[in-house]
Amino acid sequence: MSRLRALALLPLLWLAACASTAPAPRDTSPSADTAAPAHASAASLLLVSLDGVNPAFVSEDDTPNLHRLMREGVHAEWMRPSYPTLTFPNHYTLVTGLRPDRHGIVHNAMTDATLGDFRLSDRDAVGNGDWWNDGEPIWVTAENAGLRTATLAWPGSEAPVRGVRPTHWFPFDASRSLASRVDTVLGWLSEPDATRPRLATLYFEQPDAAGHDFGPHSPELRQAMRDVDAALGRLLDGLDARGLADRIDIVVVSDHGMAEVAADRVMTVEEMVSMAEARIVSAGQVVGVAPNPGFEAVVEARLLGGHDRYTCWRRDAIPERLHYGRHPRVPPIVCQMREGWDAIPAEYLARRPVRTRGSHGYDPDLPSMRAIFIARGPSFRRGVTLPGFDNVDVYPLLARLLGVPAADNDGDPATLLPALRGDAAR
Repeated sequence: MSRLRALALLPLLWLAACASTAPAPRDTSPSADTAAPAHASAASLLLVSLDGVNPAFVSEDDTPNLHRLMREGVHAEWMRPSYPTLTFPNHYTLVTGLRPDRHGIVHNAMTDATLGDFRLSDRDAVGNGDWWNDGEPIWVTAENAGLRTATLAWPGSEAPVRGVRPTHWFPFDASRSLASRVDTVLGWLSEPDATRPRLATLYFEQPDAAGHDFGPHSPELRQAMRDVDAALGRLLDGLDARGLADRIDIVVVSDHGMAEVAADRVMTVEEMVSMAEARIVSAGQVVGVAPNPGFEAVVEARLLGGHDRYTCWRRDAIPERLHYGRHPRVPPIVCQMREGWDAIPAEYLARRPVRTRGSHGYDPDLPSMRAIFIARGPSFRRGVTLPGFDNVDVYPLLARLLGVPAADNDGDPATLLPALRGDAAR
């Protein structure tokens, strides 16, 4: 989901979208069976996120550069996001290999007994490492191993996680053009070996923003895909012009997909539970409910179980396949909306344009929630299609590509070995 959405500024985040006005940027200083080139161990790794992109959004006509990467490298049929299928939780899962229930970013809106409330619009919270310290992102592991890293707006990279920041980092800035983002990364990757980052990240929120505003089947979403693909083309052409194509491993991912929400498929959270009886911790598609003291039994009787538009569980009874409910930031009751339904506060619904829209945050096993995985570079085989896999398996791959020991994680390092060629797979 996009950090562009203005509604993320509301006290209750009712869409899994991200919006903020960021401070000024800071700079803190061949064939499938051919062995990898001798210099592949010194290759830099570029991790790119296309927020909100489902595999169905990738087409040869609209996204020729993504198709170029697929032809010249590897891609998965799909990638399953972790629960909940929201932006911050899944971006942090991709770089830690931990499910949200372990790394602690359990939603885009959450409450901690010590830290208070987390909202995407709260710059102090987003930049507070205490929210992020339950996981160790790959840039922290790399920096601790003596490797330089550079991040551009990746969720979590604006905070000193476990006291460590990337060598270069930029906060999210929606006004930064696609070309500027690409040129910044090209500048990093063009540095001499002594200073060139071994890991860099790049983030594009445009597909998610268009998908939320107009739906996954809209001309606007299709145009957003063309725009980010053109930016990727600028990146690939820039690497070619600099003679860097065989020095850079590129991994392109998304955090989740997008489902259509018809204009009349929205309800208010007040229809679910009285605000006198409970506090809504999060809204949208994964509704977190904290009963007020003395109302626990009343709220449970009203919410728990299946309903026409949603299902609610106590946090200790959430289905095991979702791997969710153990972290103390998970609210006492979690309600999952059915695919294609939103639940938002009445005051926000009154201001919401009446039209077909898009949302995510639904069951991660739904095809609409699937994400993408595409990779190309000296470490990767060519023209290989992989079966679907869980997104926790990306992190062990990143650690292998960088040659650093993986931190504790939930991923399976064997899953993506078939993507690698020669020495890189050993």
